[in-house]
Amino acid sequence: MVHVSKNIFFIELVWLIFHPILSDALQGKQREKHFLHYKFTTLTKADTFPEFSAEVVADDRRVKHFNNEERAWILTEDDWTEPPKDPPDSRNWFIHQIRTLTNCTNSQCSELHVLQRIIGCELEKLPDGTVNLTVFDEYGFDGEDFISFNSDAMKWIDKNPKAKETKEKWNSQTGRNQFLKYYLKTYMNWISTFNNTKQSSPDVHIFARKAPDDDSKLVLTCLATGFYPRDVQMNIRLNRTVLEDQTSSGIRPNDDETFQMRISVKIDRNHEGSYDCLVIHSSLTEPVTIKWAANCADCETNRPPTHLIIILSLAAALVIVSGLIMIGINYYKRRRLRDEIRRYGESEENSYDCNREMLKRSEPHPPHTDQLSSFDDKNGQMITVMEERCAVMTEKEDPNKHVSNSHLYDPDLESSVFI
Repeated sequence: MVHVSKNIFFIELVWLIFHPILSDALQGKQREKHFLHYKFTTLTKADTFPEFSAEVVADDRRVKHFNNEERAWILTEDDWTEPPKDPPDSRNWFIHQIRTLTNCTNSQCSELHVLQRIIGCELEKLPDGTVNLTVFDEYGFDGEDFISFNSDAMKWIDKNPKAKETKEKWNSQTGRNQFLKYYLKTYMNWISTFNNTKQSSPDVHIFARKAPDDDSKLVLTCLATGFYPRDVQMNIRLNRTVLEDQTSSGIRPNDDETFQMRISVKIDRNHEGSYDCLVIHSSLTEPVTIKWAANCADCETNRPPTHLIIILSLAAALVIVSGLIMIGINYYKRRRLRDEIRRYGESEENSYDCNREMLKRSEPHPPHTDQLSSFDDKNGQMITVMEERCAVMTEKEDPNKHVSNSHLYDPDLESSVFI
């Protein structure tokens, strides 16, 4: 029992010592994947879309397509040194198959039906050098799996009850099935040739931005772009240890038929240690490591303390309120001054009108018919409205003095006597 415990302890010790070395060694390798697909689509009612279409796609790059006008395959990639051979089945063969399945001719088909086929292979290279090759030839009808080919047994497998009759018919065509098996075997050479001539290394960048929902965090992002083939492995590390909770954008295509990918992770704003981005791609002879320079694109370098921000905000608010009060006081004073000036001007104008009216009254002149007047019953005199107004104003100024042009006020008399 003690011997077994010692062995377990020794194994754990060796694992702890050599685990970082093994981790770095394994990180330098990845599963390399490539694929080559032929895709066919046939329609019964081709009002908008063509009746037949086909293309060849290698690692998400379109390298060949079928031209319906010329009824021939056209090479899209000019620098493909050894293009694959044309598929064994022609355009007319596909049209015949869909008409057989739908039991109609081209003029009799009133409903839309779709026959699809994908034939090709997928190649996977494991880190230990093992190569896995998968070949397939599958059909779909009206959006459902229909039938598939097993190249090892050279037999067709029905995946839909509607395909039973087709399976029996195609299994009896032994010559065609043998040719199809040979045709699928050549796909591995085509993929290898294609990827040896088409490679592009990734351009790697690492940068940080402040987290939108947490001021104490940063979002550290690694971007790799311009690489081909499609598969890539990326990781953000702290002190050469892969961080957890990384988010990925997934592999996306660029306009130039290369690819890009970005990964991000949240880190502490007051970070410590060395951050880097490790990128592994088949176009690289060794992994690429880009270290982060500990800079932030949109972070404030000299951010003032929170209490200082509060004090400055209160001071600014106090200045604004004081300014508004001073503006109000100044406005009130100016308005009061304008009112006093207006009252003084009206008083001077009224005094001037009274004097002028009294001067006119002292001179003999015929009465005007349009002059407003009133009759003083006590003295039997005609007094104009202006005289009454002037009398009232004079009494307000000094009740013991009545100013007019050349007449005096006798307190013993009850009326004014002109002299």
